[in-house]
Amino acid sequence: MSSNETPPPLPEPLRVAVADAHTHLDMQRDGVEESLAKAASVGVTTVLQVGCDLAGSRWAARTAAVHAAVHAAVALHPNEAPKLEAVGTLDAALGEIAELAALPEVRAVGETGLDHFRTGPEGRGAQERSFRAHIDIAKRHGKALMIHDRDAHADVLRILEEEGAPERTVFHCYSGDAEMAKVCADRGYYMSFAGNVTFKNAQPLRDALIVAPQELVLVETDAPFLTPAPFRGRPNAPYLIPVTLRAMAAVRGADEDAFAAVLAANTARAFGYAL
Repeated sequence: MSSNETPPPLPEPLRVAVADAHTHLDMQRDGVEESLAKAASVGVTTVLQVGCDLAGSRWAARTAAVHAAVHAAVALHPNEAPKLEAVGTLDAALGEIAELAALPEVRAVGETGLDHFRTGPEGRGAQERSFRAHIDIAKRHGKALMIHDRDAHADVLRILEEEGAPERTVFHCYSGDAEMAKVCADRGYYMSFAGNVTFKNAQPLRDALIVAPQELVLVETDAPFLTPAPFRGRPNAPYLIPVTLRAMAAVRGADEDAFAAVLAANTARAFGYAL
C-alpha cells in the first residue's frame, strides 16, 4: 500500500460528540459497521449518508433504516441530470427520488444544485430543471435541502430565490467567499465546511468561516474526498471530522468543546433529528 493509500491515523477523540454532515460510506474502503465504529471511537456519533444517483439514494435509505447512527439524503447529483435527460429518464428518476424522500429515515434531499465545473453549457438546462424539481420535493416532504454548488454561486442563489428555498437549506462543502457567506447568513442558509477549509490555498473559505454566524455552521467530510491537512491526498472517512473541527475552531478562536456542542446542535436542527 503506497503512502497515499494509507488511511490516516485516528485523531484524539472529541470530548463532545458531533455529526459528519455529509459523507459517502458507499465509496469508502471500510464497511459500514467498521466506519461507524471508528467514527464513534473519536466522538463522531452520527453521519449523513448522501446519495448521488438512484442506486446510491436507495442504498442511503436502506442503510439509514438499519443503523441508528445514519441519516439519509437522496438526490440526483447535478452531473447526473444531463445524462438522464439524454436518455429520457430524468422525470422517472425524479419521481423515485420523491418517493424516497417521503421515508422517515431520509432527512434531506441532496446533494442537488448546479455544477458549472464538470458540466458545460449544453447540460445546464437539465441541471437547472433537476435542481428546481429537487427544491419542490424537499418542500413537499418537509425535508432539508442539501446543495452542491461548484462554480455556480450566483445561479444557485438565484434559483433558490426564484423557487423559494426550503426552511432548512444546507450548502454542502461550502465553497463561497466571505461576501457569499453574508448572503447565506441573511437568508438563513446553513454552511457546511469540509476538509478543504484546512488547505493552504483556502483563505477565502477561512474568511467565510469567520463571518458565518455560529448557529449556521456545520462540519462534514465529503469522504472519501477532501481529506484535511496534513493528510491531504489520503483516504478520507468520518473519523477524521475532529481534524477539521479543530482547525475550524482555531480559525474562529473558539473553545473546542463549546464549538463542537454548537455544531452538534446545528446539525440536528438542520436535518430534523433529535440529539
